[in-house]
Amino acid sequence: MTEDVTGPDGAVRVVAVVSGHVQGVGYRWFVRERAHAAGLDGSARTLADGRVEVVLQGAAGRVDEVVAALDGPAAPGTVRSVQTRTEPLQELRGFTTA
Repeated sequence: MTEDVTGPDGAVRVVAVVSGHVQGVGYRWFVRERAHAAGLDGSARTLADGRVEVVLQGAAGRVDEVVAALDGPAAPGTVRSVQTRTEPLQELRGFTTA
């Protein structure tokens, strides 16, 4: 049986791992701006191997829009791949970068 990861208000949580040249180009701040504009909670952090992990939580349609922008033409640097997975909702407020 598959676990339902959608909240009662239609909110979802997506974790995206972004690889490519995404360090030193303002990528995490780009994600933060997109998430903030969409009214989403979450984070963008650099992993030990240089990839960026992005957590987005909020209205499903808005999460989808920001996920699509992760490797869109406005994304800084050179994105090679974006791997996503859904997770159960967690208690989050705001958006952080690390």
